Amino acid sequence: MTLRQFFQGFGPLVLLLGLSSLASAQPLSFGLIGDMPYSHWERQQLPELLADMDREDLAFIVHDGDIKSGGSACSDAVLHDILGVFQASKTPLVYVPGDNEWTDCHRKSNGGYDPLERLQKLRELFFAGDKALGQRALKLERQSRDPAFASHRENVRWEAGGALFVGLNLPGSENNFHGTTRRGGPAAEFIARSAANRVWLAQAFERARTKQLTGILIVIQANPGFEAANQGRPQPGYADFLTQLREETQAFAGQVVLVHGDSHWQRIDRPLRDPASQQVIGNFTRVETYGYPFFGWVKASVDVNDPQVFRFSPRPWRAATQAP
Repeated sequence: MTLRQFFQGFGPLVLLLGLSSLASAQPLSFGLIGDMPYSHWERQQLPELLADMDREDLAFIVHDGDIKSGGSACSDAVLHDILGVFQASKTPLVYVPGDNEWTDCHRKSNGGYDPLERLQKLRELFFAGDKALGQRALKLERQSRDPAFASHRENVRWEAGGALFVGLNLPGSENNFHGTTRRGGPAAEFIARSAANRVWLAQAFERARTKQLTGILIVIQANPGFEAANQGRPQPGYADFLTQLREETQAFAGQVVLVHGDSHWQRIDRPLRDPASQQVIGNFTRVETYGYPFFGWVKASVDVNDPQVFRFSPRPWRAATQAP
């Protein structure tokens, strides 16, 4: 879809204003990582990987969650250590939380922490200000600006290159649907956070439509289970999110991308289908980042003059064969 085709349904004046505004948006590149570091080797390599990304002249880096393995300690020391690595990045770094650093921290191997206390610690350490992590400033808009969702500092959005970028706290381990019991109905924490996510996602699409943006990229940690959902068996923790994502995507004239990690299988595909026709929804792309034991990153670009808007190029790490 060209810019002219995108705007022509809005009338002559909006067409001219929209084309003028988006035409001035400069193409840019950014990096996508996640599910790292999981091992001692990956922790040693992470600063070098980020330094390599710094040399690529990226506008920003996004980490889509899981900053430690699922069987390691959830201690303050571990969180401070990774925070220090992220803050040392010369490129602005936006981090979206994963399950390994909060929902799974009740496990004995993780130290038997209270997951809600760990989530609060993440919010205190990683989401304190209105800027991304790293040494170069990137201003973010946090959902916590809305008094109704004051605690949800990790939900963010920003505009860059003529597109809207959105981060949601939607982790693996069934999105904390059952809480620590792993049985019964939805936990109170899941209900409250899902309500915040629903509003944040709806606002993002409304903003993109109102500003006539040609692309929106959403970042979560969990693999929400497209395959099961397409077969009519969505996982309870992700069913409502997938329904909203599909409905919003079908009502949006531009390109939609969902970036996630969790299942450690780097891929770029189109798994979202219409439930009635089972037809692939053509303006939706899923990008999954690398995960242990695979180590690497995805270089991405946004260009509103490109019919696809977003482009992606996987970059396996040059020393990946050395990983344990």
